[in-house]
Amino acid sequence: MKYYIVDDDINIVKILSNIIEDNNLGEIVGFSNDGEAAYKEIIATNPDIVLVDLLMPKLDGNSLVREIKQLRPNINFIMVSQVTDSELITESYKAGIEFFISKPLNKIEVEKVANKVAEKIKMEQMLNNIRKIFTNVDKRLENVEKPDRIKEIKYILSMLGMLGEKGTNDIINTCVYLINNNKSFNECSMDEICKYLKDSSKTVRQRMRRAIKEGLRNLANTGLEDYGNDYFQRYSNTLFDFENVKAEMDYIRGRRNSGGKVNLGKFIEGLLLLSEKEY
Repeated sequence: MKYYIVDDDINIVKILSNIIEDNNLGEIVGFSNDGEAAYKEIIATNPDIVLVDLLMPKLDGNSLVREIKQLRPNINFIMVSQVTDSELITESYKAGIEFFISKPLNKIEVEKVANKVAEKIKMEQMLNNIRKIFTNVDKRLENVEKPDRIKEIKYILSMLGMLGEKGTNDIINTCVYLINNNKSFNECSMDEICKYLKDSSKTVRQRMRRAIKEGLRNLANTGLEDYGNDYFQRYSNTLFDFENVKAEMDYIRGRRNSGGKVNLGKFIEGLLLLSEKEY
């Protein structure tokens, strides 16, 4: 892995460099003490992982992440900051970071997070290579892959604790219909889907929303217990909006009168995306 470090405190740069080099996590290809200089160097060096501070002169961390992501979407960002404001942290995840590490730095946490992001990158590279190999495969092989995608979708739903919910079967069958017809959820009307499911649109929507709400609640509880949990990090942005996950967490803590909302379309599109990435 190639790392780039952005922090206005040179001592933090040295600490992060030592952690990466001493633990053979990868190579430091550059560092900068302000966002504007970092932007140019990151574009030029194209690192795999950028460790970036949130509050910096000239260009803050969130703005830097957003601007880099527009040109280099494959670069992965880890935010390192002493900021505790939940809205700013939420903005960081919206901008496109993978993880948020709080200062003062913990060597074990930095090493653990860096390894997780590196594993994600290697997995994506491997899957991309596999996709290239099978780009010209015939339609029969595509049909063989479909049951594997449904298996992955069921696995994701089980990790969210949703398999016992009535609406979960509707979600699975909807995914089967969309995969078999090579369509996205947004390309179909609920009437079309419900005709396939042989049930009324209103009833199906209610069942699915209740099941997804249960999944949101279970995911929020996971985040309360372990904010760095792999499944929490992966699903909170892909299947739900992070602010709704946070709202559900605050509701469970008793800080809000209502929990997060669910987006049926985003959830199903997220399931299809995750199942496609796995296979």
